[in-house]
Amino acid sequence: MGNPKIEPLATSSAVSVSQDRLYQKLAKMLFDDLVQGKFKIGDRLPAERELASDYGVSRPAVREAMIALEVQGFVEVRIGSGAYVVRVPGVQDQPGFGVTAFELTEARLLVEGEAAALAATTISDDEISLLQQLVNEIADENRLPGVSERADREFHRVIASATRNSAIVHMVEELWRMRSASPACALLHEKARTANVRPVVEEHQEIVEALKTRDPQRARAAMRAHLGQVIEHLLFATEEKAMENARQSVASTRERFGRAVSL
Repeated sequence: MGNPKIEPLATSSAVSVSQDRLYQKLAKMLFDDLVQGKFKIGDRLPAERELASDYGVSRPAVREAMIALEVQGFVEVRIGSGAYVVRVPGVQDQPGFGVTAFELTEARLLVEGEAAALAATTISDDEISLLQQLVNEIADENRLPGVSERADREFHRVIASATRNSAIVHMVEELWRMRSASPACALLHEKARTANVRPVVEEHQEIVEALKTRDPQRARAAMRAHLGQVIEHLLFATEEKAMENARQSVASTRERFGRAVSL
């Protein structure tokens, strides 16, 4: 008999709450497999595509399940290689789930999309100038070796402040705090940084242009489009890193054989 299929609660092109429930079900199934001794320390778990097919879920759901297990110290996901068992759950262990990066970004899309729409009706010229300055700083930070989120975070805080609503400011600041406080969020964003995923200047510039028009619908659309792309970047960050590793491996092999031929 094959693995049990996980019944999807809904279908959507976006990562949704129902998708997160699917990843939790899959993580619990894999957790049970570890408890029952199906995999031992050092074993490589089936590939992402294989798990998606066996359990009838999407590859993003598999990725989230692996992150949940990795955060709890049961597996180690090695970019371009796969997920390996590093600890087998004991009788006292239970699968646990915190806020994921996809849940958080989905919440940001809802909250900050409406914040941008409201800010479009109240934002000052000085705040728009500050946002433009921050876009330029994001571009400068992207050229540095390390990854900084200072300008990006301040950009979104200024828009929240421009709503003249302290509750919205608090919500946006709390969402950004959770981004670093949640182990699952921090882990996936770290993987994105390792894959050289950085804030996209053009997306932030489009938000500024929308706010300049004082058009709530355009501002909402620009912010939602930006955060929708953040979700896409998180989904494919590890795949992009794996592809880069593969390209580097091929280049190294070519160079090695090139030297051998010239001898």
